[in-house]
Amino acid sequence: MGAIYKRELKAFFMSPTAYIFLAVFYIISGFYFVNVNIMGATTDMSYVFSGVFTIMMILLPLLTMRLFSEEKKQKTDQCLLTAPVGLMEIVMGKFLAALTVFLVAMAIYIPYILVLVKLAGGIARASVIGNLVGLLLLGAAFISIGTFISSLTELQIVAAILSIIVNFVLYMIDVMAANVSWEPLRKVMVSVGFYNRYTEFTQGILNITSIVFFISAIFVFNFLTVRVLEKRRWG
Repeated sequence: MGAIYKRELKAFFMSPTAYIFLAVFYIISGFYFVNVNIMGATTDMSYVFSGVFTIMMILLPLLTMRLFSEEKKQKTDQCLLTAPVGLMEIVMGKFLAALTVFLVAMAIYIPYILVLVKLAGGIARASVIGNLVGLLLLGAAFISIGTFISSLTELQIVAAILSIIVNFVLYMIDVMAANVSWEPLRKVMVSVGFYNRYTEFTQGILNITSIVFFISAIFVFNFLTVRVLEKRRWG
């Protein structure tokens, strides 16, 4: 897994992908931080996190779209699948490489927090920790979804568009459930939705059930990716 991870991480930074992702992430988070926290003289960073989150649903698919699609298009996927390494190791190597780039992006919040502590003498720790944990879990879930969809097609743009659509549906499905009259379907929609679970974190609530939910979602989509590769290996 280590070799796959290093290979993918290097590929991200040998191409414009990681730099474009980080630049856009930093610009948007910086815009919200300056305008909300500095100009507004507040230590509440929830608006900074929420502002970045919206664009994250679009940015992360652009980060994951090449993970398997590029391998398939360049016909290097069979070499990868026949290598002496487990399929789960391949998937996790690629997943963790994309997650590392996302963590580099999230690291921008460290100086923001330090600036607020220096200027205001403190921050709402529960809210900041909740937002960081929520953003990390949600980002990892989106990355696992993007990795899975990338394994289904050799067209990167198709993988990106489908990932954006799936991300949006999963994020908003529990909100959409309010308009569903059939109770069994409504309950299912609410149970798989990301929005209500994520908003708990933004309020500083570290709900174990929601943490387990996102970790389970990450596992499920990575497992589905393994199944796709398994079928391709023996197909």
